[in-house]
Amino acid sequence: MIGATPQWLLLDAPSAPQSRALLQQAFTQARWFWLFEDTEWHALRKDGPILIDLRTCPALAESCYSQTQVWRGLLVVSEASSSLLLEHLRRMLTVTFGLHHRALLSYYNPNTASYFFDACDARELSRWLGPISQLHWFGGTWADRAIGSEGWQQLLNPELAVSPLAVEECLSARQREKLQTCLLEQHAWHWSQSTGTDYQRLWAHVQEGLALGFSERPVLDGWLWLRLQYPRASLVQPLSGLTQQERLDSLRNQWQNDQP
Repeated sequence: MIGATPQWLLLDAPSAPQSRALLQQAFTQARWFWLFEDTEWHALRKDGPILIDLRTCPALAESCYSQTQVWRGLLVVSEASSSLLLEHLRRMLTVTFGLHHRALLSYYNPNTASYFFDACDARELSRWLGPISQLHWFGGTWADRAIGSEGWQQLLNPELAVSPLAVEECLSARQREKLQTCLLEQHAWHWSQSTGTDYQRLWAHVQEGLALGFSERPVLDGWLWLRLQYPRASLVQPLSGLTQQERLDSLRNQWQNDQP
């Protein structure tokens, strides 16, 4: 790996459940912290991400590179104290968009990180990384994951003179757009996995459904089931119906009636 040796692992325990038990059984000397502790997600802290001090457990530091699917998360290079680093990482958790919307930003997930940090310019990176000088992670987009092309990512802090990250930082339009793509590609990946359908084909169906105006998640799911049932059926526009569900029902009836 290029770059400085990481001192911390921000473990995405929710996406690799076996890692939590392994940490407590095989790496008992490691010093670690619940990331959600003393935040609004405190009640979920034992099911959330974990910040591990790799300097207290060299064996785990080595394992992070050899067992990337077990130790999913972000490798962090920072000279900050554990309390300052935790304060910053916890501040990154809650974001806002629009006037009245708040959300948990799962930036500690290697796939989410591959979208989110890619949406940041140098000034935004300087704010979001704060006391973190470098990040490394093994991952990529959900599309990368689907075709087996994940790899090591490295992010350097430009360290521009910027104001500190705000409490409940407001996401930029580009960040929101990238995270929306992340959610859609993740949804397509889960569908691909559960139905055994080629990811690229599934993603094309998602794009087709969105182009038809099926943006509500239950309706989009209904469209995907329908399209998988009738992969070669042709579309006749416009679809009748006032709501998304009515238009989907109209299309379903049309395709069912067209069958010999």
